[in-house]
Amino acid sequence: MKFGIVGTNWITERLITAGQTIEDFEVTAVYSRTIERAHCFGDKYDIPHRFSDWQTFLSSDTFDALYIATPNLYHAQQSLDALNAGKHVLCEKPLTLSAEQGRAMFDCARKNGVVLMEAMKSTEAAAFKVLEDWVQDIGPIRRVNFHYNQYSSRYDKLKEGIIENAFKPELGNGALTDIGVYTIAPLVRLFGRPQHIMADSYLLSTGADGQGTVMARYKEMTAVLSFSKIIDSHLPSEIIGETGIITIDQISAPAAIEKQNRQGEVIERFSHDALPMSYEVAAFIENCKKGAWPTANEEMSLNTLEVMEAIKQQTQ
Repeated sequence: MKFGIVGTNWITERLITAGQTIEDFEVTAVYSRTIERAHCFGDKYDIPHRFSDWQTFLSSDTFDALYIATPNLYHAQQSLDALNAGKHVLCEKPLTLSAEQGRAMFDCARKNGVVLMEAMKSTEAAAFKVLEDWVQDIGPIRRVNFHYNQYSSRYDKLKEGIIENAFKPELGNGALTDIGVYTIAPLVRLFGRPQHIMADSYLLSTGADGQGTVMARYKEMTAVLSFSKIIDSHLPSEIIGETGIITIDQISAPAAIEKQNRQGEVIERFSHDALPMSYEVAAFIENCKKGAWPTANEEMSLNTLEVMEAIKQQTQ
């Protein structure tokens, strides 16, 4: 499948590297606001077609699917433009900034007969698919602890008075949208939308959230989510049931998981060493070939956005 790219940054570079391990993946076009930047990125990855005019790019027949990795604020409109141009869209997380926008995006994809998918690497990973089966083995589930705390080098810049995009709330950026989403999406994929949410966050001088903690209550279980861009933590995440525990190395990109009994004895292990983003690329291409996407994917994206909105209402 021929891909166009918008967003010439490090995450795009990782996606291209992962995509190159997939047989049907080919990047044939790149868009940037300046043609110089498009040429620079195109030269680096041998991308033949380069554009700096958005409408010319979208009307081009040089690609079939668009990968969007721009600041969060622009996801919705760029996706809608591409979907209306008849392009399949793989949009970086978070899909957008509100559930209303998310529903409009999926409706637009259906209207145009193309595929929309959120690039959520965690829930497409092979380890996550195994984890979904294991959850049934240790139930009923009573507690979930999902952690993603990763100190950002851009925080050092912020301390020096240099404000980069990562901490600009006007672009939809901050800890919740950048990394907290990685704790929310797996939760709602596994257990649906929680019944009640209590949230707290620490706001930085820019107004962006630097970290947050969420307690999500379900009928028979409680989940605690923690995420931060101003501290590091290397604790595994856990799903705890009455008959056992599942530990997850990184909830943002599960690669090694263990199932234990209540005594802590390991019953089963699973791991893989594939590039994390390769699974989402492969799933997206398969969806495009089918001309549809799993209902669970759409539900996960919309539930995630609704949970994020509830958190923002309490913290920002």
